[in-house]
Amino acid sequence: MAAPKSEPTVFVGIVLDFETGDLDPQNGACTQIAMKAVRLDTWEVIDTYMNYIYPYKHKSDILGKTRKKVLKNKREIEEEEGQLMKYEETALTYSDISMDMLYEKGVDVEQVASDVIDFATRNTLSKSKTAKPFLIGQNIVFDCGFLQQLMAYGGKLKEFAKVFAGITDFWGNFQPHYVDTIDLGKLTFAGDPEVTSYKLELLAERLGIELDDAHDADADVTATLNVTIVCSNRLRNSDGSSTGAGLQKKEKSRTHFKI
Repeated sequence: MAAPKSEPTVFVGIVLDFETGDLDPQNGACTQIAMKAVRLDTWEVIDTYMNYIYPYKHKSDILGKTRKKVLKNKREIEEEEGQLMKYEETALTYSDISMDMLYEKGVDVEQVASDVIDFATRNTLSKSKTAKPFLIGQNIVFDCGFLQQLMAYGGKLKEFAKVFAGITDFWGNFQPHYVDTIDLGKLTFAGDPEVTSYKLELLAERLGIELDDAHDADADVTATLNVTIVCSNRLRNSDGSSTGAGLQKKEKSRTHFKI
């Protein structure tokens, strides 16, 4: 009797981008979020999500839990508590988002956090522990800070650690696994002296990708996904073999190799 065939693991990347009211995730607000879930084997986009986020206030108790080393007196906490997160005019203009737009179109931060968890859950296509979705983004470290803030303010930190690929760091905080298109760009163009910057606009131009409405989260996610696809396809050989170019070789000094 033939052994049952095992189903191949399907890996999914979630391309993520935030627009924000400030550069600091401890004080700045999330204003817009966009995501696309993509199968890495076929590059099929299987799900999309985009929302503006309704203006929300500081929660000093949450900040205290996530930043234990910072001590504030009672007066400082009372002054901060109840105030809106930062919505700097420069940042809003940069992303072409207004406060009126956020009040009119925005969704509560708790609902958006729940939506992100649901999005990752329904786009996990294999049961393997290694098949949890991971993040893809341009300068994704920036977005990870705001994603952690979103999860904390939305009360979804435990769920966040369950549905996304990642690890718990030394301090006990969950750090999601991610791939940065800046690094993909470096892997692709580091040998090209004409490429001196790895900004999304320049990578897209170099790869022949159209970028419309730059600094709109939804448009940036589309461009980021296309950069990922083109760079990955260049790294993947058409016949599936390895050319060996650039591989570091060393003469074998033993007959057996322990794995």
